[in-house]
Amino acid sequence: MRFEVWAPRAERMDLVLEGGAGAARATHAMARDAERPEWWAIEAEGTDGTRYGFAVDGGPVLPDPRSPRQPDGPDGLSAVVDHERYAWRAPWAGRGLRDAVLYELHVGTYTPEGTLDAAAGRLGHLAELGVTHVELMPLCPFPGRHGWGYEGVSLWAVHEPYGGPEALKRFVDAAHGHGLGVVLDVVHNHLGPSGNHLPAFGPYFTDTHHTPWGAAVNLDAPGSDEVRAYLLGSALGWLRDYRIDGLRLDAVHALRDTRARHFLEELAAAVDGLSAEVDRPLGLIAESDLNDPRLITPRAGGGLGLHAQWNDDFHHALHTVLTGESQGYYADFAARPLAALAKTLTCGFFHDGTFSSFRGRGHGRPVDRARTPAYRLLGYAQTHDQIGNRAQGDRLSASLSSGLLACGAALTLTGPFTPMLFMGEEWAAGTPWQFFTDHTDPELAEAVRRGRRREFAAHGWAEDEIPDPQDPKTRERSCLDWSEPEREPHARVLAWYRDLIALRRTRADLTDPDLAAVRVAYDEAAGWFAVRRGDLRIAVNLSGEAAAIPLGAPHARVLAAWDPVDAPGADGVLRLPPESCAVLALA
Repeated sequence: MRFEVWAPRAERMDLVLEGGAGAARATHAMARDAERPEWWAIEAEGTDGTRYGFAVDGGPVLPDPRSPRQPDGPDGLSAVVDHERYAWRAPWAGRGLRDAVLYELHVGTYTPEGTLDAAAGRLGHLAELGVTHVELMPLCPFPGRHGWGYEGVSLWAVHEPYGGPEALKRFVDAAHGHGLGVVLDVVHNHLGPSGNHLPAFGPYFTDTHHTPWGAAVNLDAPGSDEVRAYLLGSALGWLRDYRIDGLRLDAVHALRDTRARHFLEELAAAVDGLSAEVDRPLGLIAESDLNDPRLITPRAGGGLGLHAQWNDDFHHALHTVLTGESQGYYADFAARPLAALAKTLTCGFFHDGTFSSFRGRGHGRPVDRARTPAYRLLGYAQTHDQIGNRAQGDRLSASLSSGLLACGAALTLTGPFTPMLFMGEEWAAGTPWQFFTDHTDPELAEAVRRGRRREFAAHGWAEDEIPDPQDPKTRERSCLDWSEPEREPHARVLAWYRDLIALRRTRADLTDPDLAAVRVAYDEAAGWFAVRRGDLRIAVNLSGEAAAIPLGAPHARVLAAWDPVDAPGADGVLRLPPESCAVLALA
């Protein structure tokens, strides 16, 4: 087989093959590729599972930057993977993001076992819940066994403790068998500081730009053509070789690129091309702090052509409505929380050029509601970020009543945006989801521990109240308790989520992409909020007192309600109990 590697500055390159059955390693001198002089190549014996590495200028043996497998972790030898060996079982025509309901899942804590095979065993729960896609948090290898995955390296490989490449294929196959699409979270804006050997091979990073994690990935400096090709190849490989249905792109605002054609536009075009080639829908979902709708504007219309993006403004507005929190970036939303929620539900972004007190400047750009379908924005009440980056990783269920949780679910699952849930949210999980690491470098582990405690000490937290990321118990506390859905109050919350998702699936008004058609009414003082979606009305009472909500819908029929309620009479007024909600249809 052909082994090749990009190393433009190397004077010498050796392929090192590990001998079988205790045999010594074999070293083979590589030659520059005649057609691509910055590349080195060689033909050598190799099959699925063959261990190999590269030595640059006589240095240590390093893993392949494009390694498809790292059996012994990021610092070990790479292994050949023959993707044709896997026999796919589930026929799959694909599933697009239109009318989707996503479910964010962290493999390492979805089950106590923390493996892809164990997670696959719980997919029946998601099929019964009614979601359409599983969004897997990052799977690339990282040092140690447990972590969030955002410090991964080897962008073409699967974390071995999760089960490696074959386990991911089994998971995707099982998900497709349940009718579920799979979205994979990928990190292109930085690589982990530990186990990252890319700088030994070439200019994968540049000092021209900087990110919160250090030097930026080289997207526009000399050598960036190959770095962009590296990232594009990784992205397309997940979609092609693993039959993934879409990618979630982490923090795209940190992708520093001054070239005329932005990397994201190039990636979107490549994914659309692969979609046409394999004849199934493929999607790109951006996480962005920019509030810039050009990300999701088609390329023909002057945008970058991504298919969707997370909408943190909806989360922030909903969070302040439910919790009353007003610190940090919640401040602007908390000034008039129901008004903030109303703006996001009808305009897409809250900050659309308005002043952001958190940033100390104007922020965002208006969404063109005539050109931007609402489903291109993802709406959510909770995510891994919004839970795990709290001091103690506390979910909404740790502080809110079941009724308020039900109100949050109603606004999310009947709203105009593509809904996304975070694992365990659907039954008001009592387990936290905390920040945990398993760094094998003692200095890095201590630096992360100190940094975490210092960050929250500045906000008044005592050091002993901040979970130690390196303590295995921090990860163990974060694992879902699968006995909870069978008992109250969790079972009732789970039934509510199932009912709302079923309504979204059967009622076309709830997936109407016209953001301009959404109508809202609210009373900040009384604490009620109502949404009109076509012939449907969604009403929530967030106060501790009963509310009379003028829906203007006489004799509307109650489709679903958290607490028993009577249909509005001739006056069109719905009377809701405290901290309760209902979905109604015009009779």
